[in-house]
Amino acid sequence: MTKKPTPLFTQHEHALEKAYEVCPECGSELAVKNSKAGAFLGCVSYPVCNYTRPVVDQEKFETQILAGTECPKCAHPLAVKQGRYGLFIGCTNFPDCHHIEDMNQVDKIDVNCPTCKTGQLQEKLSRQGKTFYSCDSYPKCKYIVNYKPIAEVCPSCDWPIMLQRKMSGEKVLICPQKKCSHKIKSLY
Repeated sequence: MTKKPTPLFTQHEHALEKAYEVCPECGSELAVKNSKAGAFLGCVSYPVCNYTRPVVDQEKFETQILAGTECPKCAHPLAVKQGRYGLFIGCTNFPDCHHIEDMNQVDKIDVNCPTCKTGQLQEKLSRQGKTFYSCDSYPKCKYIVNYKPIAEVCPSCDWPIMLQRKMSGEKVLICPQKKCSHKIKSLY
């Protein structure tokens, strides 16, 4: 007895259905197209018909009001909302009030900038998600360090700050000056 060969797409016929969908506006075929925002389904008779839709329908997120919160600008309640860049917290009085909470709030470190002496060093995130510390009077002052600054004077060169690092499993304070590089064990 010989086995009959099974057709190539018997198990995945639903995949072919997506490829041969019909445009609901003009009746032409829909095709997968690409843009800088990603893939989408669009009508093949494009200049005549502008129908498009996403390849994967995203779940609808219902706005959730945060109880006990208040917008600092207009005193309306705040809510968790979904935008094109993901979830965010914003004012429920949206068209009239454009307040959005900053999701990347960081703690103040209270260290004066050692170069300009007027600004404060603050924690920031790079585009790659790495933490660094820079002067808040940028672009006037471009002082930047990669490790957490501590307001302690270097005993070797009298530089006004030291950096807290982890070296060989223990916390150390190191001078940020390349010529000095003085190290002491951290008490922090």
